[in-house]
Amino acid sequence: MNLIETVKGAGIVGAGGAGFPTHIKLNTKAEYFIVNAAECEPLIETDKFLCRTFADELIKGITYIADHLEAPKRYIALKAKYKAEIAALQEAIDKNHANIEIFPMRTYYPAGDEQIIVQQVTGKTVPERGIPIEVGAVVDNVGTILGIYQAVTENKKVSDKYLSVVGEVKEPIMLKVPIGTSIRECIQAAEPKISDYAIIMGGPMMGKVFYEDQDIDKQIVTKTTGNVIVLPKDHYLIKKVQAPIERLKHQAKSACIQCRMCTDLCPRFQTGHDMTPHLVMRNIWREDFVESNEEFTKYFGTAANCSSCGVCEMFSCPMGLSPRKVNDYMKGKLRERGIQVDKTPHPVARPTIDLNRVPTDRLIARLGLSQYNGLHAHELKELLPKEVFIPMSMHIGKPATPVVNVGDVVHKDDLIGQADEKALSANIHASVNGTVAEVTPAGVRINVN
Repeated sequence: MNLIETVKGAGIVGAGGAGFPTHIKLNTKAEYFIVNAAECEPLIETDKFLCRTFADELIKGITYIADHLEAPKRYIALKAKYKAEIAALQEAIDKNHANIEIFPMRTYYPAGDEQIIVQQVTGKTVPERGIPIEVGAVVDNVGTILGIYQAVTENKKVSDKYLSVVGEVKEPIMLKVPIGTSIRECIQAAEPKISDYAIIMGGPMMGKVFYEDQDIDKQIVTKTTGNVIVLPKDHYLIKKVQAPIERLKHQAKSACIQCRMCTDLCPRFQTGHDMTPHLVMRNIWREDFVESNEEFTKYFGTAANCSSCGVCEMFSCPMGLSPRKVNDYMKGKLRERGIQVDKTPHPVARPTIDLNRVPTDRLIARLGLSQYNGLHAHELKELLPKEVFIPMSMHIGKPATPVVNVGDVVHKDDLIGQADEKALSANIHASVNGTVAEVTPAGVRINVN
């Protein structure tokens, strides 16, 4: 079986992002193969743990993939301050005589953004709303690499997940859990210091916030889960997401001072993309008066290029406004009108790119997270819950179709969801040994035997 079929059969998707099916991404040839180990968001511990713990496996996995891609240039991009991780990886590179280079990066946000990494490593800018292969690069997260290595060497499927739990807990921990495990169980394993809490699934900048208990109860570990932040319900980050869009629009109309900081510090603007959030904010009052699509594109078209990284509203704006949410709102309006915004043909990074990086430590202070900064996960716990609920959609594209029935006995790594062969999709596997208790189009519940 070739690498593409092995990856497809194992149900591997991007472990550090939106879950793009990896067998599609690897069905190409490339000049660069770049491993993203930069841990884009503050406080997350997972990629660092994988680099320290599985350095040899990662180097072998990188070699498998890069050889398949016929990529002569192979890099692991991570922050220069990750001394222990760099040492472990370099030792594994030397041991395996691998043609792989460490690419050390400054500590800024969003260093782990796929397009930012590509620009840093290659000097080329991926076009707006594009993908790295457009400039000859393929990028994979370290978790994805480990999954590929295990699929090739052990025929293992994607059924477990490593994740960190940080914030209002006794101390940050790493967990290895079956996919489908309740997030509540993960938090309890970390010994939360408060009983009434909110959570952020992912990082503090782009993660999904849940503050209602009934919503937290529904959260489970998926193929893309890498971190959980536990915070008090009255924390700034939790309150920030609760403001309705109409209020944010009124604030933009009345309080935006057109300082340009949201644009000047925008990471995508600095790479050469057509991004002008300050102009979207300035023109928001026009929304209800613009009739032609041409005029609407003139005022709001650049919103389509927003990556939603959050720098503009969490760091840049001196007035505490929300350019990201306004951009997200305008993306929806562009879709409603059926407007396709033109791309910049050959974007080039601006000369000021290195002068406009957002220092991670300063960002953490702005976010009110300094008390958690510098605390690291040293312990790995493995959990085996009494039941799991495994979604049929943990990836970009069409959900898998359940291929089991209530009452079936399944074993770990058995196929329980078949990918759609005619669409962008991914296989889903059992994460435990057990009995199928529920089957719906949304997912499969398994009671552990």
